[in-house]
Amino acid sequence: QVQLVESGGGLVQAGGSLRLSCAASGRTFSSYAMGWFRQAPGKEREFVAAISWSGGYVYYADSVKGRVTISRDNVKNTVYLQMNSLKPADPAVYYCAASVRPGVPGRRLYEYDYWGQGTQVTVSS
Repeated sequence: QVQLVESGGGLVQAGGSLRLSCAASGRTFSSYAMGWFRQAPGKEREFVAAISWSGGYVYYADSVKGRVTISRDNVKNTVYLQMNSLKPADPAVYYCAASVRPGVPGRRLYEYDYWGQGTQVTVSS
């Protein structure tokens, strides 16, 4: 069992930056691929970024590519999402998720086994 707790959300002006963190419990964090998703009001939860267990493989949704960086610290059991140049389209609840599946991390919800409770990101214009 893995518990995930996100933090770092808040209110930021358009063009600003935020760093989200996701702290994981459990001794096997380093074996999980991790992902970030987001869900805006009235919309489906969508993929943002993913990172392999080693951190050696990362990829991003087209909507955030170039503005977002996912990283992880397997000693601290934490995955991060650095978001820059935030836009009015970015506000949502951001969720981190862990996948126990081997191989390349996925971008689909069903590929992830554990989810955090989410952290709210709000962007003011």
